[in-house]
Amino acid sequence: MATPDFIRTLRASVGHDLLWLPGVSAVVLDDEGRVLLNRRSDNGKWSLIGGIPEPGEQPAACAVREIHEETGVRAVVERLIVVQALHPVRYDNGDICQYMDISFRCRSVGGEARVNDDESLDVGWFAVDALPDLNEFALLRIKQALSDAPTWFDPATSN
Repeated sequence: MATPDFIRTLRASVGHDLLWLPGVSAVVLDDEGRVLLNRRSDNGKWSLIGGIPEPGEQPAACAVREIHEETGVRAVVERLIVVQALHPVRYDNGDICQYMDISFRCRSVGGEARVNDDESLDVGWFAVDALPDLNEFALLRIKQALSDAPTWFDPATSN
């Protein structure tokens, strides 16, 4: 994930200290029920599409922007999946961030899935029963996106 300019500016003042940031993630489905994933260039792992909203940018608009920027796919937000504070992350450069993730279920409405920026090594559509190796975060979000049931978290065990 490329670091937005506003975060670089903050880092000039706070160094590597913890930054509390909004983040969005998107479970993008096509008409066949396949999930859009990208293989990240920073760690080589398959992941949901996501990013950090610019100051003043609405989370749903950020999700749509990130989907298009990273994959070339045009999408619309169908619904909110979950809002959840995640555990802090320490990056290789020493920066520490903690994200308030806002996850959306989105539907593809056009474009062709392709690597569209330097944040992805690969992009593809995957059947739900043939997903590549994904972390628990992504698997949980996909499960939530495919269910119409409300999601409840035990703060002591969720993340």
